[in-house]
This record gives sequence, C-alpha cells and structure tokens, in this order.
Amino acid sequence: MTYPIHTLSSVPEASQPVLAQLQQAFGIVPNIAGAMANSPELLKGFWGLFQQVHSGTFTEAEIQTLLLTNAVTNGCNWAVAFHSMLALKEGLSEADVEAIRTGALPADARLSALSYLARRLIETRGHVAAQDLQSFIAAGFTRAQSLEILGVTAASTITNYGGTITQPPLEDFLLPHRWQA
Repeated sequence: MTYPIHTLSSVPEASQPVLAQLQQAFGIVPNIAGAMANSPELLKGFWGLFQQVHSGTFTEAEIQTLLLTNAVTNGCNWAVAFHSMLALKEGLSEADVEAIRTGALPADARLSALSYLARRLIETRGHVAAQDLQSFIAAGFTRAQSLEILGVTAASTITNYGGTITQPPLEDFLLPHRWQA
C-alpha cells in the first residue's frame, strides 16, 4: 500500500498549517511529514509533541541521540537517515552516530547513558530496571529527565511507526545516510 507524499499544494486542508510550519522549521516538507499529512490528527499530535521535545532540558545533541536511538530500535529506515544527518549536524562524532546505527552505544559516556536508557525503555515497554535509572542519574542526568525521555520517545514513535507504515522515499540529501533495518 502506498501513501501520497503531500506538499503544501496537495495537502488536506486540516494538515496545511502544520505542514507549513514544518516547511518553515526545516526549509522543506520532509517526505515523512508529507506522508503523515494524510491524517491531520496524526500530524497535529506529532507537531505539538515535537515542539515540546525541542523546548525541554535536553540539548539538541542529546535530543538527536535519543531520536536516532529510537529510530534504530524501532527499525525506521527514513528516521535513521534523517536523525543520522541531524546528529552529525549537532556535533555528535561520526563514530558515535555509527555506533548508535549499529545498535551499540556511543563512546561519549553521557550520550551512552542516554542512548542506553532510551533503548531499554522501548525494548522493555517502560519496565526498566532500577539499575538502568541509577546509571542514567550517575551520568549526570536528573530524575525529571528520565521522565522527559518519554516525551521524546512518544514523538519518535509517531515518526517511526508513521515511516514504517507509509515507507516514504529518502530525499536526495538523506541518501548518504541510508540505513536498512
């Protein structure tokens, strides 16, 4: 089954404002957003959560670590390519990005703790061990941030599952970051 990849000129009217905001944020309408625009409800929910995620206490590099980890854990090809590109742009080393893409942990200790807890949250459906949370705190994060990860996970789950269902093609600028589950 294929889903139309909407542009600003073809999008359902109820999805138009969010798609316009995404275009403003990224300079383009990402193919995954164009596909998710088939459901205005999904797109609006995603956009609200996306805005909250990027206004929290994590740095953009930490957010990209979470989003890339989640995309790999959920097996979303489009999101892995997109967040690989953004992680590099936000200053993650090529080695750390590649580690996450292969299911390993980044060498950076703080990013490693973040990536590990994000992956464990998905793998255990939230039933992480007390030791997992203690390791996260020991890496310099707070208890509140262990909960903030849930918002990031919710946003990425929408994108990851949306990408898995709709299978949007990679934009040309993402081709160097292609990944296959």
